[in-house]
Amino acid sequence: MTLPVQVSVFGKTDLGQTRDHNEDTFLVADLTTGNASLHPEVRRHQVGPRGSLFMVADGMGGAAAGELASAMAADLIYHHLATAWAADDDASADRFAFRMKEAVELANEKIYGYAREHPEVRGMGTTVTAAGVNGDDLYLAQIGDSRAYLVRRGEAIQLTKDQSLMQRLVDAGELTEEEAEQSERRNIILQALGPDPRVKVDLTRQTLRRGDTLIICSDGLSGLVRREELPAVVARHPELSDLCAALIDLANSRGGPDNITVVAAHFDGEGLPEPSASEGVGYMVYHVPGSETEESPALPPAVAAPAPAETPVATPAVAALSGGRTRTLLIMAAVLGLIVALLLVWL
Repeated sequence: MTLPVQVSVFGKTDLGQTRDHNEDTFLVADLTTGNASLHPEVRRHQVGPRGSLFMVADGMGGAAAGELASAMAADLIYHHLATAWAADDDASADRFAFRMKEAVELANEKIYGYAREHPEVRGMGTTVTAAGVNGDDLYLAQIGDSRAYLVRRGEAIQLTKDQSLMQRLVDAGELTEEEAEQSERRNIILQALGPDPRVKVDLTRQTLRRGDTLIICSDGLSGLVRREELPAVVARHPELSDLCAALIDLANSRGGPDNITVVAAHFDGEGLPEPSASEGVGYMVYHVPGSETEESPALPPAVAAPAPAETPVATPAVAALSGGRTRTLLIMAAVLGLIVALLLVWL
């Protein structure tokens, strides 16, 4: 008999201090019962044979386009898992991970197609961080720079990796994490759902342990509240609705220049062992057997050495406005190389 895994979950979104509309969306769902809500039966439930889904999406596009993109992403990803995965004869963990990746890819196709048919929202897009729980495994499907953290044994670990220019420079050894966090260019992302016909989903896995707390958030939170601060806030607020409110209040107290969204989930139950200090926790890429295809485009490669500075020219990159802040989706490797070169000269 499979021992139970219990999850408590809550989500909250906030306009922030400067925006006039909210382009963020979140979703929490029990995929076994097909219930996506914050009703009591979802806020605390036993993880069933079809698992659970938690998601944060941060839209961009100006006017109502960002709101539409993030709402579409949440609805499309959930709908695919609630139908295709729920009816799948293969209920294995690998199949669950495959369906999550597939759901994000299909959502991108739908959003891209909708934008092409509706010129008034052309160029709209959204980040997405989708967390799927299957037994004692947590799978994360990532596009963009919304984040997932795991708080375990008094330490917070980032489980996702930003698909951003700054992250590429950190990976290349050109910047430290501290320098990247302070850069005015930290919001330049390499990928989002919607602007391009295809995306490369970053799929990772983490084994859950008793007492773990998962925090998924948009950059309205992660840009103002440091990872090292999360364990103390989690410890002070065992009630998850209070925890979400406290994190949002903290970001707002520091200016709240963006929409702020957070989903918090706490895991318990006899189906989870106690955590061990020897276990590895962090960003762990997961390859679904047989799912790799040539169609999935690679992200633009990092540039290891600076090229000669050039005068910026018009490029086919897509510029998406999010409440007055420009996020540039760098679609071509040549465009990324140019920006990296200019940035390194500037630094």
